[in-house]
This record gives sequence, C-alpha cells and structure tokens, in this order.
Amino acid sequence: MDKMMDSPWFLRITALLLAMLLFLTIKSDEENLNAATNGNMTDIIRDVPVEVYYDDENLVVTGVPKTVDMTIEGPTSLVQSAKQLQDFTVFVDLRTLNMDEHNVMLQVENVSDKLEVTLDPSYIEVNIEEKITREMRVDAEFNERLLAENFIVTGMKTDPERVLITGARSVIESISFVKATVGGEQGLNKTFTQEASVKVLDKDLSKLNVTIEPAQVDVTIAMEEYSREVPIDLRQIGPPKEGVVINDLTPSFGYVRVYGNRAVVDALDAIKVDVDVSKLEESKELTLKIPVPKGASRVSESQLEVLVDVTPAPEEEPVPDESAQAGQTEVKTTAREFAGVNVEVKGLAEEDRFSFTQPDSGQVLLTVKGESSYIDTLTASDFQVYVDASAAEDGENLLDVTVEGPGNVTWTVSSPSVTVEVMRA
Repeated sequence: MDKMMDSPWFLRITALLLAMLLFLTIKSDEENLNAATNGNMTDIIRDVPVEVYYDDENLVVTGVPKTVDMTIEGPTSLVQSAKQLQDFTVFVDLRTLNMDEHNVMLQVENVSDKLEVTLDPSYIEVNIEEKITREMRVDAEFNERLLAENFIVTGMKTDPERVLITGARSVIESISFVKATVGGEQGLNKTFTQEASVKVLDKDLSKLNVTIEPAQVDVTIAMEEYSREVPIDLRQIGPPKEGVVINDLTPSFGYVRVYGNRAVVDALDAIKVDVDVSKLEESKELTLKIPVPKGASRVSESQLEVLVDVTPAPEEEPVPDESAQAGQTEVKTTAREFAGVNVEVKGLAEEDRFSFTQPDSGQVLLTVKGESSYIDTLTASDFQVYVDASAAEDGENLLDVTVEGPGNVTWTVSSPSVTVEVMRA
C-alpha cells in the first residue's frame, strides 16, 4: 500500500481528480450566481409621492392622495435598483379635463419597461373646481373663564381685521366661521395682544382645506374690572342759617361709574353725597368727596362740584289785624310773619345724622299774632321750632312740628308736620 501511494502514476491520477472536482465546483457556483442575477423578484415601495398636473392658477383639485404604494416585479437587479434610486415619478395629468368629477388612472414614468408596476390605488376619484378668493372678517375668540375675579372683557379685535381665503368654490361657500383663538394663564386682569393662527371652519366646526393670507393675526383682548354707572343722590345735611333759604342743589354731573364686585355694584341704586348747608349765607359752589360704596373697589370720580343756590329770607313786615276797624287811628293787634325759620331736630345722638325730605329746606313760615306794641319787639329767635325724633326709626319719618314762645302771643306754622330722614350711627 505504501509502495502504491509512492507511485508517480497514483499521484498523477489523484491530482487529476482533484482538478476536475475543483472545476465542477466553480462551474456550479457560476451557474447559481447567474441564476440569481437573471431571476425575477417582487417588492413593494411604500408612500410614493403623487404629482398632480393641472391649472393651479384657476382650479382646485381634491381627491388626489398624497402618496400611494407601488409594487414592482421583474429582474432582481432592476427591482433592487429602482427601490434604491426611486428616480421614477407617480403622477396624474388633469390638464385636459373640464371642471367636474372624474375617475382617473395614476401613471408612472421613468421606470424600466422590463418591470411590471402596480399602484395601490391605481384609479382615483378627483373633483376639479374653480378656484376663488374671498375677503372675510376674522372673529377673535377667548375663554373668559381665564379672567381674574370681577373682571370682564370690554372688547376683542384682530389686526388685520380681514383676511383673504382661497380655495374651491364649494369649500369657500361652506365657510361658517373664521376665527383666531388666544389663551393665557388663569387670573388675567389687563389688556394684552397675542399672535394667533386663523382657523376656517364649516357649520360643523370642521377645519376646511383653504389657503389663508395672512395665516397669522394679532389679537387684542381688552378687559377691565366690572363696573356700572350709578346716579348721584345729593342729601342736604344740617339746617340752614336763620333767614337763609336753600333753593336748589346742582351737581356738576349726575352719574359716576362704580367698580368692584358684580353683586355689590348691581345692588346700588345711587351714591349718596352729603351737602352741609348749615354755614352758607349766599350761593356757592362746593367741592365734595364722593364716597366709595362698601364692597366696591373704586369710583371713576373722587369728587364733584355742587352749586348751592341760596337766597335771603323775605323781609319781615307787620300785617294789620283783620279785626281792626276802618279809619281807626291805632292798631291794637298785629300779625307778623317770620320766613325761613329753621326746624330743629331733637332727640338724636351726636353721631346720628338726618336730612329733611319735606320741606327739603328744613324751614317753615311762622306767623305770630299779638298786641302790636309787643309784637314789634319780637324776633324769630324768641321762638323755638322743633320736632322730636327720639322715637324715629332709620329712614323717613313724619314728625309733628312744635313751637315754643312767649305766652302772650299766638302762632301758626306753614307746615304742621315735616318729613325727616334719619340715619342712626
């Protein structure tokens, strides 16, 4: 056996066999490679963009998908190259079609004719419509629940106020709302401006596919504390001086705006401003402070001017006694009138306040009768005219007028009773 293996012929035959085996192996690999190179394969290219050819200056097209899936089948090398390069184009050409609905086929260009191409979808329903542009007003929108307590929105505006909206006629005609919405943090209490996107919606609040110019606007939300105009109510305080008549009180304005809690402000009927006339002797313009009602935060004006119209009381003239006989040389009985006599209010504490409602001047006419020689010596200060308010309640009270004076004369007053508004502390 060892001798056979060492034989030259044995070595030659073995080498030949190995060479043939190597040849056959290489031949088989080449055939397999050629089979793989020249065989077919199928692959899917997903989300291929779709180009649309149409008159985009005057028309609008709807119904064209943004992308499609493309299946390609053919030689493996071509399939792999097409998938890698993607230098083909999927398109739909609508330039020869009129305005209407159409069922059209998608097409592919720049693909080897050795490849079989299938598109999903391959046919689409498109709608070709006239493109129109309309100018429309933009409405600002804001959630008022973001406002601080007792604040209200006083105005909303956009800049610009109108925008140009372009789209298919049917879409433009379906527009119900053009809005720009702004927001913010809770507790807003001052006017602000914010940029916002313009939204175009139909009646169902669905967003419409349109072009908006400009697409952004500035929205200004004006706000202030809740307020309401309330009338001024002038109240005469203190009796006028003797011999002085208060004719009228005229304020420089009749209303003031009150700010604050809505419930407090809405409950106000008027703001009472006291006018002290006890020291006036002639007409005068007074500057008075306007009080801030309890529960309110402020008033629009802190003070007002009040013109007080004052005139002196009429001259006191003796009135002949009606019982005097004609031609009599001496008048034994005389009647005198004291005009503008102040009615004093008794029975109130120092801190209590009051004002006269009827008569609002708090004065009466006092007529005194007696012997002329005695009557002529009297003055209004010899009589005390007053009402007793010790049992009066807060608000208006009808009180009887009491007169005290010399015992040898009689008297009457023009108002046996007066109405006094009492404000107890």
